Amino acid sequence: MHTVAAHQDESKSQYFWVWGVLLLLTAVEVVLAYRQVFQPVQMLEALMVLSIIKSALIIGYFMHLKYEARSMKWVMMTAVVACLCFMCIFFADAYRILELGVR
Repeated sequence: MHTVAAHQDESKSQYFWVWGVLLLLTAVEVVLAYRQVFQPVQMLEALMVLSIIKSALIIGYFMHLKYEARSMKWVMMTAVVACLCFMCIFFADAYRILELGVR
């Protein structure tokens, strides 16, 4: 019942605020990509951080995870961390195709 009560108190202005922040972050990403003020590694790091912030806003507000129970949030974050770990493990294995000469 707690999540239903909290969910009903939200207003459209909150969604417009989050939407505005998402637009601003997207504009920052586009400017960074076109100006290329950083080295490629720092650029990738900056864009990844901005993307993580944007995805957290989208998941929290538009997918309503902000109003879920704490256990649901932990399950979601555990799955995300597990996926990222698997990606790191298997992306390293994908580079061996360059050594095999297969293209």
